[in-house]
Order: sequence, then C-alpha cells, then structure tokens
Amino acid sequence: MTGTGIRLTAPAPGWAIDADVVVVGSGVAGLTAALRCTAAGLRTVVVTKARLDDGSTRWAQGGIAAALGEGDTPEQHLADTLVAGAGLCDEEAVRTLVTEGPAAVRRLIGTGAHFDTSATGELQLTREGGHHRRRIAHAGGDATGAEISRALVEAVRDAALRTVENALVLDLLTDEHGRTSGVTLHVMGEGQHDGVGAVRAPAVILATGGMGQVFSATTNPAVSTGDGVALALRAGAEISDLEFVQFHPTVLFLGTGAEGQQPLVSEAVRGEGAHLVDADGVRFMLGQHELAELAPRDIVAKAIMGRMREQGADHMYLDARHFGAAMWETRFPTILAACRAHGIDPVTEPVPVAPAAHYASGGVRTDLRGRTTVPGLYACGEVACTGVHGANRLASNSLLEGLVFAERIAADIAAGGTADSTADGTADPAPPPVEPSATTVPLPLIAPEARAGIQRIMSEGAGVLRSAGSLGTAAAALEAVYEQAQDHDGPGKAAVPGVESWETSNLLCVARVLVAAALEREETRGCHWREDRPERDDADWARHLVITLTPDRRPVLRRTATAAFPPVDPGPVATAAPSSATPPPADAPREP
Repeated sequence: MTGTGIRLTAPAPGWAIDADVVVVGSGVAGLTAALRCTAAGLRTVVVTKARLDDGSTRWAQGGIAAALGEGDTPEQHLADTLVAGAGLCDEEAVRTLVTEGPAAVRRLIGTGAHFDTSATGELQLTREGGHHRRRIAHAGGDATGAEISRALVEAVRDAALRTVENALVLDLLTDEHGRTSGVTLHVMGEGQHDGVGAVRAPAVILATGGMGQVFSATTNPAVSTGDGVALALRAGAEISDLEFVQFHPTVLFLGTGAEGQQPLVSEAVRGEGAHLVDADGVRFMLGQHELAELAPRDIVAKAIMGRMREQGADHMYLDARHFGAAMWETRFPTILAACRAHGIDPVTEPVPVAPAAHYASGGVRTDLRGRTTVPGLYACGEVACTGVHGANRLASNSLLEGLVFAERIAADIAAGGTADSTADGTADPAPPPVEPSATTVPLPLIAPEARAGIQRIMSEGAGVLRSAGSLGTAAAALEAVYEQAQDHDGPGKAAVPGVESWETSNLLCVARVLVAAALEREETRGCHWREDRPERDDADWARHLVITLTPDRRPVLRRTATAAFPPVDPGPVATAAPSSATPPPADAPREP
C-alpha cells in the first residue's frame, strides 16, 4: 500500500486533539461506530461537517430494512438484495448484513429510537421497491431518519462524547511507517477551535456520507460533496464501483432549472399503493416488471425516463389521491408538507416526479470489518463500498448497512485491529504524524465558481442516461476545469484555501473518477445505464472496477478477474518513508 503524496492546499494545523479513534461523520454509521467505540473504553472524537444531525441520515424517509416480520427470513432479504444488485453483490457481505441486521435494529431501538408500532405494540412494516415482503420499519410515518438521528445524537450527548462540529475534514495523517495517524480538519467558525487543526489517532473511521452534490439535482443535503472518497483517494486507498450512482425515481419535480437538494417522495408511498402515471393518467409500469411500481429503483427510473422521452415530457406523476387526507397526514406528513410548500396537494392531485441523484453504491473499498486498503483507515455507510449493494442498492438497505458495519468496525478496533494495546485493553497513544515531506504535493485548488459548472457537466453527461459520447464530453469538460486550475499563468486568479474551494476540489476529484469508471464499463447494469451499450454483459463485465489515484492526480482503473468482491489487504506496514512519500510500484496499471 502506497500513498499518492497529494494533499489539499491548506495552512498547517495550529492545534491538535489526541484520541484512540476519530470518527468523521455523524449519520447512523458514524454515531453508531462512535458509541460502540466509547462503550469499549476507547477515547473517541466525532468530527462532523455541520451540526451532529445535519447529515443524510435525517433525510431518510422510507425506513430501515430487516427481516423482522412474521414469515420473513434473512434468506429472503438476501435473495431480494442479490437480485437488486444485478450480479455484483458480495454474497458474504450481504449475508452478514441480513443475518446481523435484525439484532442491530433491536439494539438501535434499545438506544432510544422509536419506530411506528401497531395498537398491540408490534412494529409496523411496509414494502419498498425490490422487496417481496413487508420488512421496512419506519418512524413518524415518513421521518425515520430524523428519529434515528435524534436518538443517536441524544445518546452521544448523554455519553459526553467529544465532538467537533462545523468541521470539514481535509486529509489523512500518517506516521513514519505509513500507518493512519489521524486527520487534519478546518473548523468553520462555530466549533471549539478556529482554523485548521488535527485529531491524532491510530484509527480513523470515514462515515462522511455520499457525493450527490456532484450533480445539479439531488436528494442529498448540501454537505454531501464527496469529501470522504476524495480524502481516501488522496491517501492512496482503493475505490470501487463508483459508476453505480442510484437515481431515485420519484423526486418532487420543481422545474427544469431546479438545482441543489430536491424533496424526495419516498418509495414507501408506492409501497402503500401509489401509482406512477403519465399526463394522461396511464399506469406505464404495468407489464414492465412483475412488481410494477415496486420494481428495483433502476428499472423504475429507466421506465420513467423512457416514458418521458416517448412523450417529450420533463416529468411523470405519482398518483396517490386514493389514500385520502387522513392517510397522507398520518403516514406521510413530511412529504405532504413538502409538496404543499411547493403548491402541490397530493390529496387532490397527482404529484409531479422525476429521477434525481440519490445514492452512491460504490465508494471506499472495505472488507467485512470495515478496513480499507490503507492501514488504520476504516469506512462505513454511504462513503464505503462493502460489496453489499452491487450495481444497485436495494431500498432501505443503507441505514441497515450503516448500523451493521459500524458495529463491526468498533469491534475490530476494540479487539486491537489498528494498534498495539495496553494492559487495560485501550489502544496505545497515536504516534506523532509525519510532517509533509518535499515529495508531498499540495493540490491546486478549484475556484468555488466552478462548482455549478461541474454539476451541470455531470448531470448532462453522466446522469441517468449515459453513452460514450456524453461521458466523453463530460470527461473533456472536467479535464478543462482541472487543467485551468493547474495553469497559474493563465486567466483568472488561483483559488485560495477555504471551505468552498476545498469542497469544489473534492467534487471535481470524485467527478473525474466517476466519469472514468462510467466510460470504462461498456454495458448497462443496475443503475449504470449506457444507451450505446443497452445490454448487460456478464461475460466481460460481471466484475468490479477498482480505482486509485496516481501521484500526478490521474485515476487508474483495474478490472477484477471475476464478479467476486476482491479481498481487502492493507498490506505490510511500511518501515521507511511515510505513505505520502512512497512512489507508485513499477508495475502500476496504466491510466485509462
């Protein structure tokens, strides 16, 4: 394992916190990991980009999937997940998820999360796309994420767990042997410290969420700028399957020019019986799939896009008028309020919907203990690629994945997975980080003004519908943005270090890698839809793409030999130069 030598241009850390574990992110994955690490006696610090409850978890409407209902089994949940993943799920990872999931949900309830129950106290379960049984537990009707976030944040505060809010993570620190030694971060005004500092720890858990903001329209909050994936790439970690971006089929359509975070209309609305219709009221999902409106998300998104093309329309409709006012108000109050805030009343009229970027099925490659290919660096939640989701995430598996793998990471660290332990079982203090060497290359920053342009390039060229032509155009346009940032003698002033330029630089990094992967995968599979390659090609493409970054900041792609999710091996610990100063191996694969 070698590093790239790349880091964001930023001031040197002016302060530091010492810990055993630093968790970056405060969604279901991050807070669960932090609570379990703290319970194991590890000094744990949570770093989060905004407030503790501002991540993607609180926006989750539908719920959390687990085999909790009568007659349901982990094997049935496994089968549905494998079908949705279109041949690229790691079966062992999925089996781990569905087997350990029910107990993890019960522990979440024990932490204080209140799910909707019947009059007899049984969990109320619903269905979503791709599920053959009712196995989605929900809270507050359609406010599941908000309730989970509330419970975990309250537990973190009750545990007096140290947190640093309003802090953007910058780069990974390593020790003299190339092992993880913490992170650098910038606190944005309201936190405990000002400016750039560091949390020094032998274990770093990335739980930074997704990268939906790389597209113009997304369900993701503003903080989802791919920071964790970009950090991992700069640190030399392997990324996998980044081309598989799930576009949620039913996002409230606010007009062709709408940008930023868009209101989600949960799949649970279809689970309760809503119909997808065109402007003439025709149900176009009938005959498309045995589950009709509850087909896996990629199938529904493609059907919507296909109908829009046939009719020259920019949206379709979700018709749930037959629910009546009482059901809307009790089962889907959040969605009802969002629709009415935009002048639409679902009780009396169909809801205009269109697909928008929703979830990254790929991410930082991990094993079943959450370990990445960088020693001491872990990842869980949407930032990770555990092998669970394959080419297309099954609805409501994401919250469960965050729970299960966060617990596994905490168990591994507590068992001494990252450092030698002292007699009392706690990790030894973090060795001091190595200062950037002469071979460490500061990354020329991208001006914040480029952000909207990057998002438009991605939406137009790498959205729901892709082709070699659209992706090639996107790659060239992104390259132009990148090259302009390298040209210090060219027009415009160099971007200065700051939150907006760091975020934009992260967005460009993940956008370039995503487009490179989408160009490389010459087939249609799951949520990766190539119009010029409309068929699934198991002979050549029932396999994964693994991506790293070279020291000159170019993505390098490697195709695995089979569909088996490749093992993760952090490799031997270096004994000489830090990872950031180690050159790439002589047999490194060439650029795409």
